[in-house]
Amino acid sequence: MDLAKKKLSDSFPMKSRGSFRADFTASLVVFLVALPLCVGVAVASGVPAEVGLITGIVGGLVTGLLPGSSLQVSGPAAGLTVLVYEAVQTYGLATLGAIVLASGLLQLLLGALKFGRWFRAISVSVVQGMLAGIGLVLIAGQVYSLADQKAPNDGISKIAGIPGLVVDVIGSTEALMALAVGVGTILVLVFWPKWKAAQKIVPAPLAAVALATVVTAVPGLPIARVEVQGLLEAVQLPGMENIGALVSVGALGTVLAFTLIASAESLFSAAAVDRLHDGPKTEYDKELMAQGAGNTVCGLLGALPMTAVIVRSSANVSAGAKTKASRVLHGVWLLIFAAALPAALSVIPLAALAGVLVHAGWKLIPVKDIGPLWREHRAEAVVLAVTAVSIVLIDMFQGVLIGLGLAVIKTAWETSHVHVDVDDPGAGRPLKVRVSGNATFLRLPKLLDNLESLPADRGVELNLGGLRHMDHACGMALSTWEEQHNRAAARAGAATGQGAGSGEGDADGAADSIAVASEEATTGAARH
Repeated sequence: MDLAKKKLSDSFPMKSRGSFRADFTASLVVFLVALPLCVGVAVASGVPAEVGLITGIVGGLVTGLLPGSSLQVSGPAAGLTVLVYEAVQTYGLATLGAIVLASGLLQLLLGALKFGRWFRAISVSVVQGMLAGIGLVLIAGQVYSLADQKAPNDGISKIAGIPGLVVDVIGSTEALMALAVGVGTILVLVFWPKWKAAQKIVPAPLAAVALATVVTAVPGLPIARVEVQGLLEAVQLPGMENIGALVSVGALGTVLAFTLIASAESLFSAAAVDRLHDGPKTEYDKELMAQGAGNTVCGLLGALPMTAVIVRSSANVSAGAKTKASRVLHGVWLLIFAAALPAALSVIPLAALAGVLVHAGWKLIPVKDIGPLWREHRAEAVVLAVTAVSIVLIDMFQGVLIGLGLAVIKTAWETSHVHVDVDDPGAGRPLKVRVSGNATFLRLPKLLDNLESLPADRGVELNLGGLRHMDHACGMALSTWEEQHNRAAARAGAATGQGAGSGEGDADGAADSIAVASEEATTGAARH
């Protein structure tokens, strides 16, 4: 009995009645924040609204119970909306479950192998660029939904079609009414938090959607609303044919994209949430496994992929949550609502949900950080911009890969500093050339330019003892340059009847000296 109590207290640590009251209150706040976001993300992803609620429920009842981060809340995220929509359009809703299942299993494996902490090593500029690109594509798509219009499939077409959208909206009374509702929703989201007393009672997303619903329902405006099919009907278990579809290169790429983006966003969110409270900090490998377990269950139920969501998590902390009980209870409230009141969703206007997502997309773009980043770390700003633009112009997965590749190149460039120092011991003696720093192929053109500027009629003694690292390309290039330079200097000295300071014998030993220096540079790098 004591062991059972201990296990229960470890999984559900309610320290006191005061703690439970705080968690109970926080869970209601998180539920009210999560409800419109779960529905909005589902509709924007091209799936039934209940599918988003299923992911929210799993995020509370499964991930919420597991160790990792005690106050972080998981559910469907706006950051994956664009990628999920593309997956649903390409492979179908049933295969989406298989993709999410594979992503969850991969997250479990990465967590078991202790890869959780390594996700924190992903360049912040790549993550910000990824979120900015998602935000731009999300806004571009939801602008159409604001006016009850169908959006084009790809990012470029969405942006290019905006002028035509404006013309269509101006000529349609129904579209103008929907646009007014959507824009009104955005305005409520922006200004409601400034009303502190009201914000403490009703969260901005719920207030915005509720007001929009009342405005459209009372006069019976002809605006599109959420379609409801029931919670059980929304569950679509993936079959073997859906799992078999994962063998295609495109599906595997989508699995990797889900895994990378969901894991990175969850663990970055965990780091942000840790800064908001003084309680136990996140155990990253366990949190990655908790996210994997949640996504595995979501995949089995044919639901949307989940991530930890900073909006819900920060609301949880701000509401005074003390333990993980608050996030578990928020899942209970979502389950009760979805099971008992599904018809309530059918009165919500789609334009209002589009307004919620336009606002969420704008918050994904680090507008305030771009200026300081450009002034202080210009290369990081370039990585951010290239990642975002690549996602908009190409697709999510390739955009992230481009950003990661550019970040690696930037880092390699910044760490490849090479210095060339020349000492002239006097006429008739070879120049003493010392190369120090990190010699990589990225700096090789500049390094050779410096060496080739030395007098052609003077031999050289090349000293590479100051190198901390030298790659193969630099080793071969320096060996070839020293040999050719000393032979040319020897010939020039013979033609003028003067010693060049270094002859054929020295040149013949160049390759051996380079090899020894390369080994010393590698050993030195290992010591550092």
